[in-house]
Amino acid sequence: MKKTMTATVTQTPQRWADAFEQASDQDAEIAAHGRYFTCSYLLDMETHTFVVEMSAGRVHSIAVDPGPLDRPYQFAIRAGVETWQGFGVPVPAPMFHGIWAASFQRDMKLEGDVLTLMQNLRCVTRQIELLRVVGVPV
Repeated sequence: MKKTMTATVTQTPQRWADAFEQASDQDAEIAAHGRYFTCSYLLDMETHTFVVEMSAGRVHSIAVDPGPLDRPYQFAIRAGVETWQGFGVPVPAPMFHGIWAASFQRDMKLEGDVLTLMQNLRCVTRQIELLRVVGVPV
């Protein structure tokens, strides 16, 4: 029997941010629904944080590990490494398939201006689904 080795490639936070931006900007669903998707939000993955700034459905910028006062954001999605890793697989297990399931059954927390989150919910949800494609940097 022939053994094969597989390597786990860990992305740097900046490479992940670049891949996430590209996937988001090229996503047909975000393009269709994102005309008014303009906000900034924090993805807190415990070991790394990202402030995603959106403008009219396109990524304006992604700040990698910004200081607490470097980049303002309207809402935050916070969870531990294990929860984010559960989101970053092609077919997530139950309770890793969406932010509501993870906030009720896992350690995910939604903080800040929840109205802005709700106004942009479909596009934010789609961006979180893109983690299945680009993975997570933690």
